[in-house]
Amino acid sequence: MTDSASRVDLVIDDLLAAHDPRTTDPVTFRGAQYDRGLAWVHFPEGFGGLGLEPRIQRHIETRLREAGAQPPQSMLFFNLYLAGPTMVTHGSDELRNRALRPMFTGEDVWCQLFSEPGSGSDLAGLSTRAVRDGDEWVVNGQKVWNTLAHLAGKGMLVARTDPELPKHKGLTYFMVDMHAPGVEVRPLRQITGEAEFNEVYLTDVRVADADRIGDIGDGWRVSMTTLMNERTTIGAGVGGPKRGGGSIAEAIYTWEHTTDHSPARREQLMKLWCDAEVLRLTNMRAAQKARAGNPGPEGSIAKLAFANLNKSVYEWCIDILGAAGIVDYDYTFRRPSEALLDGAPGSARKLFLRSRANSIEGGTSEIMRNILGERMLGLPGEPRVDRDLPWSQVPRS
Repeated sequence: MTDSASRVDLVIDDLLAAHDPRTTDPVTFRGAQYDRGLAWVHFPEGFGGLGLEPRIQRHIETRLREAGAQPPQSMLFFNLYLAGPTMVTHGSDELRNRALRPMFTGEDVWCQLFSEPGSGSDLAGLSTRAVRDGDEWVVNGQKVWNTLAHLAGKGMLVARTDPELPKHKGLTYFMVDMHAPGVEVRPLRQITGEAEFNEVYLTDVRVADADRIGDIGDGWRVSMTTLMNERTTIGAGVGGPKRGGGSIAEAIYTWEHTTDHSPARREQLMKLWCDAEVLRLTNMRAAQKARAGNPGPEGSIAKLAFANLNKSVYEWCIDILGAAGIVDYDYTFRRPSEALLDGAPGSARKLFLRSRANSIEGGTSEIMRNILGERMLGLPGEPRVDRDLPWSQVPRS
């Protein structure tokens, strides 16, 4: 056992002695976990961490789970993997102290306010404006494809604060109260019948300058911290450490509950299994090599592979189900309390439809290929004639 793991075990023992996770309210337990530096163990001391290697976090979660601790709700995905790393990297100490603990306990649920109707893949082209008014900013604009925004109390908002600078330089990042006057959340019904996505309208919304994350005009760099963590986390979600988990588990379940066991179907399934296993092992190797800090562009590899694998797996499931794959599904409009990239066994019909979004959310597959080509392989970049133009002079449709 490493010195880090031994040190952490003493802290875990203290936590479990003071709070039995089987009888303690989850919010109280997670608050005590945060106070002992076991929330994000690679964060600095005093902000939910102990300054240790990120890989120690898995050891912590395993021990707490074995002791009876409840896993975090899926709605806390943005809290734990996007907002937390962004806040600890770029937020002021005062803002970290206010935001990180309720973010980890789940008392505050966060969402992401990035994409707009006219700037999806081109995030830097966004037009939502934030105008300084003393110690506050007045925000006007529209965001779209905001996962679980109908449940969120806080939002990660990127807005344009200087339209006379080039588009990447005139952005600023804020924490916004989703219940503030002027914030309106409207559902976007998806092909699954659910509305896990939303569109958010901001009309004269006032945001305190104390809720700004990072420097004025530094919003692009801050948002890259969020996006790199998002892509790495999505891509690493293929089965976790367990062989045969994730989307390939649904393929195995479908195989076991259908009768089309032809050699051709078996060979297709074996190829998908191999692809899933290669990606799982690649993600495990990347996690073991991870150092404290934020991931880089290499996370785009896993994210792209994850999207392609999921679509292929669920297409195979629907193919083998035949006509049964298009019946017995509830398309009723509903607003879910979670956003799942996989589901309970027998969910192939929904997941086939939902997997269409995997190549869009967190950065489109086309953008991932651009990042990998330019930043990993050193290939020439796409022509960008608007890079040095003031945003106000860039033609827009």
